[in-house]
Amino acid sequence: MIERRCGLRLSVWTVGRLLRRWGFTPQKPLRRAYERDPAAVKRWLEETYPTIRRRAKAEGAEIHWGDEMGLRSDHQAGTTYSPRGKTPVVPGTGRRFGCNMISTVTNRGRLAFMVFRERFTADVFLRFLRRLVRHGPRKVYLIVDGHPVHRSGKVAAWLGRHADRIQMFRLPGYSPDLNPDELLNNDVKSSALGRRRPSGRDEMISGVRGYLRSTQRRPEIVRNYFRHPDVAYAAE
Repeated sequence: MIERRCGLRLSVWTVGRLLRRWGFTPQKPLRRAYERDPAAVKRWLEETYPTIRRRAKAEGAEIHWGDEMGLRSDHQAGTTYSPRGKTPVVPGTGRRFGCNMISTVTNRGRLAFMVFRERFTADVFLRFLRRLVRHGPRKVYLIVDGHPVHRSGKVAAWLGRHADRIQMFRLPGYSPDLNPDELLNNDVKSSALGRRRPSGRDEMISGVRGYLRSTQRRPEIVRNYFRHPDVAYAAE
């Protein structure tokens, strides 16, 4: 590009030195869907969420950010040292298995979760919502993405019958970076699964539940998720 635009031929090392001098560093780029609507994101940050926050305060409600994810036995995270040219090998089972989890977090440090084996359906989601409402002393304002289960008629009907206890709001499409619960997901994948080698599904589920329970007992960890620049708007 430099040669094409400026007529200069520079070595890759010279370009690297120049970039460092100008404050550029090599980084892994974030993946962002081209279907994402910047105008909808701007409207969410400047209008929609501030309105939700004001309504929650007026009603004495608690804002929960929710999400679901699948976990697989072959997920790997982290690095280790080894002599150059000799890739380290971590022993583990060759069987593939997994489980699913759904969770919510609040900026006060509260964490609610459910780990399950079956596919994520409206019935599974409603089972979690019933628990969330039953164990929460205040009305719940739940913010989730546009997953088809969240938009199902069965869920909408249940929410309509329990509008005095819970209301649900949806994030702009293709905007997982706006959801603080995604940081919990990354934490679980990295710490509860990626560095361990469960021998079976029961061991995996036990490990994930144990990690989530220990996180529940340390609300400062959950509050720290809201310090990430992408979700700092939700910390108030």
